[in-house]
Amino acid sequence: MIVIDKNPGTKVDYTVEGTHITFGDDLGLNLAVREQDWPVHIDICRDANNELVIGTAQGRAYVAEIDIPARKYKEVPVEPAPAEGEPTGPNLVPVPLNMDDVTLTLWAIE
Repeated sequence: MIVIDKNPGTKVDYTVEGTHITFGDDLGLNLAVREQDWPVHIDICRDANNELVIGTAQGRAYVAEIDIPARKYKEVPVEPAPAEGEPTGPNLVPVPLNMDDVTLTLWAIE
């Protein structure tokens, strides 16, 4: 995972296990579930009650941002067509999310 400190100061505690990230023993996300065929950006904020929330609608202050790159695919060989004239093409299979490609930007929480 690429980690960027957006500004100086104390950052939220977080843990990463596989494709799961948990912030402050409070808010957990499975990033593999949120991966799409396009880049995904997730904002993590604190609300008026100082609770962690996803998104900026209820957020009062940024805590972190997660950027998941677009899903990658690999081409798998296709067996010969059972009958002549049937179209055959590449069989694209999703590649599991590589957390080394995910960017986590941390904001000071003071």
